[in-house]
Amino acid sequence: MAGKPVIHGTRLTVEYILGLLENGTTMEEILEEYPGLVKDDIKAACQIHSHLLEVIEERKKARFFRDMELIVDEGDFVEFPW
Repeated sequence: MAGKPVIHGTRLTVEYILGLLENGTTMEEILEEYPGLVKDDIKAACQIHSHLLEVIEERKKARFFRDMELIVDEGDFVEFPW
């Protein structure tokens, strides 16, 4: 598991559950296979994944602007340094 998010009270990683869904396993099939899980656990895994994707996208944008060294003044005018 090595630092990966897991479903509360289990050793199942969010990545594993999402992989099952990605490969066509239905929520009902997952719940049958892992009786300790409830629908909210699977929904939470999807929400975590969605949030992480948003964070990654925001970091990419921040890195782009930092790398481009854009200077924004109070009038929202963007000056390019080249």
